[in-house]
Amino acid sequence: MKSKIFNILLICAFFLTLGAFPTKVFSKEAKAEKFDAGKTAMEHIADKHEWHLFGEKVVVPLPIILYTDKGFEFFSSANFNTEGNIYKGKYYNYSLVHDKIKAVDQAGKVDDVATKKVWDFSITQNIAGMWLSGLVLIFVFLSASSGYKKRVGKAPKGLQSFVEPIILFIRDDVARPNIGVKYERFMPLLLTVFFFILINNFFGMIPFFPGGYNLTGNIAVTFTLAFIIFLVINLNGNKYYWKHIFSPNPWWLFPIMIPVEIVGIFSKPIALMIRLFANMLAGHIVIISLISLIFIFNTLWIAPVSIGFALFIDVIEVLVVFLQAYVFTILSALFIGMAVQEHHEAQQEVI
Repeated sequence: MKSKIFNILLICAFFLTLGAFPTKVFSKEAKAEKFDAGKTAMEHIADKHEWHLFGEKVVVPLPIILYTDKGFEFFSSANFNTEGNIYKGKYYNYSLVHDKIKAVDQAGKVDDVATKKVWDFSITQNIAGMWLSGLVLIFVFLSASSGYKKRVGKAPKGLQSFVEPIILFIRDDVARPNIGVKYERFMPLLLTVFFFILINNFFGMIPFFPGGYNLTGNIAVTFTLAFIIFLVINLNGNKYYWKHIFSPNPWWLFPIMIPVEIVGIFSKPIALMIRLFANMLAGHIVIISLISLIFIFNTLWIAPVSIGFALFIDVIEVLVVFLQAYVFTILSALFIGMAVQEHHEAQQEVI
């Protein structure tokens, strides 16, 4: 059984590795240019205003939403594929510079003054991917909940049988031991965070539709998740939590411990943010870098070694997908538990 699971992981990682590298590298135009591994890696992990499916073969333009000092502008990112990469808008001319929308003059030169007046609220690849993962999660949980209603008292079936063990694991091994008697109050948050990170980690590894975006490797996303946990911790903190921060024991340690505890309030969510962002981003960059060795050395003799190491890292990444979702969730539960546990509960745990 273990060998079958390993073979499945190996096959999945092999196809993920093959699709992880942009197909434009193999084009005739790319061969005439000097290969830049750093640029290729950054293009792979960066957010975009269009969605590339099946490598570079199918490009889905995404809507551009701009707010300027003169009003809103709406158009498709396909307008940037015209000659000169310039779109003449209603109020300004726009161009896509390194995946960033800039206001430009008639000659295509960036107008810094006009650019400062343009706010970009466009639907990018990461946002579209986040919506897609949200729809998948809604479908999974609605299907599971309808299964419980239809099969009362019966064994789980279908998606219900897949979701139930994970929910029980989060409840019994993550929430209850770390939060205590008030764990049920925070179960919806922990389950949402776990499944959201899990599915987006997984979709981020799929080079073809419906994945290929790097949502959990985007620090803005991990910052938002960490900020939500920060608010939950401090808005639900009881008197013992705040007393521990502003009234440490013994009193003569006040000048040292109070600043340390205040820093700790912010260091906890920062640790959550950086851990998830760095691990998922590093995985993508390492795989791209290993495959890039073929083009850096400009020989196929290095291909077996390069692809072999990339395949090994990809297998590890399949495990990291689950591990990072678990680590973020259990640390969140631990930090929440430190804020909401009553004094007598903490004493019982010590005893």
